[in-house]
Amino acid sequence: MIKIAVDGMGGDYAPQLVVEGAVQAANSFHDVEIVITGKEDAIKRELYRHKVPGGKISICHASEVVEMSDSPVQAVRKKKDSSLSVAIQLLKQKEVDAVVTAGNTGAAVAASTLNLGLLPGIKRPGIAIAIPTLHGISVAIDVGANIDPTAEHLLQYAIMAEIYARYLLKKKKPSIGLLNIGEEESKGTEALQEAYKLIRDSGLNFVGNIEGRDFFTGKCDCIVCDGFSGNVVLKMTESILEMMIKLITKEIQKDFLARIGALLCKPAFESIRRETNYEEAGGAPLLGVDGVVIIGHGISSAKAICNAIRVARESVVEHVNEHIIEGISSRIGNHANLPSKTTPIPKVNP
Repeated sequence: MIKIAVDGMGGDYAPQLVVEGAVQAANSFHDVEIVITGKEDAIKRELYRHKVPGGKISICHASEVVEMSDSPVQAVRKKKDSSLSVAIQLLKQKEVDAVVTAGNTGAAVAASTLNLGLLPGIKRPGIAIAIPTLHGISVAIDVGANIDPTAEHLLQYAIMAEIYARYLLKKKKPSIGLLNIGEEESKGTEALQEAYKLIRDSGLNFVGNIEGRDFFTGKCDCIVCDGFSGNVVLKMTESILEMMIKLITKEIQKDFLARIGALLCKPAFESIRRETNYEEAGGAPLLGVDGVVIIGHGISSAKAICNAIRVARESVVEHVNEHIIEGISSRIGNHANLPSKTTPIPKVNP
């Protein structure tokens, strides 16, 4: 059985939707057991509302909660008994195989980095996210864990993204693109120019620099970027999708024939909604830490939590971290020891 700890108090709609999503996952995946961390009484009240399969969900009490407004590092250091910290400690002690949280992203990155350490050879962790494109699903890294990466960090992100695409997205020979302000090798900052050379010479299937307009075209299977740019693109995309939906709905409601046409197009609209819905992706893996950690959106629904648990399960089944260690070692050499408490905490987006 695969045991997954779920941060029961993490997210804007916790613990209600977190518990509901955990129950959905317990009913959907026969080989998964779930430990929900958080305030026991509150979690029990939510569990009583659902049909829970016997022995597949347990509770690990945690008396504190990391709020979305909390400083990431301070929250980790001061709230030792938070639902997030308790979940990470369970993973560190190997009592569970993975952690899922929809709480404070910065705190999740800090807690994982400080308590779990990094995989051998990894310098900084990165948040990877599956994105829909015109040619299927691609993966982008980093979207918020490290806002000021070096060229070496970006090379490691490329290696980790390639492995994730190969084993979880089942791409045979994933292509890699480096997000930049132009396609030419000379474009961008010194770090981006150096990263271009490192990735080009790494043996990866590197297609060169890509621009923002290529993010969703499917020009490459893996998009490598710094956490600042990646997070801005992600949040801007969410805003554009929301705006477009509202504009289309507004125009359709103005005209009777437009409403008729919308009804005829409903299956197509539903298909597009499914392909672009964050709930389907579920959560984003924090790649590079010594353990499987999946970070969900703060507004995660029950369906999104269930799918985040699915991503955690798949990461464990496919031995993603073991493949990352092999990939780093074979492509750039295993030249770093597993970090301890002195592991630098990445600069993260809130």
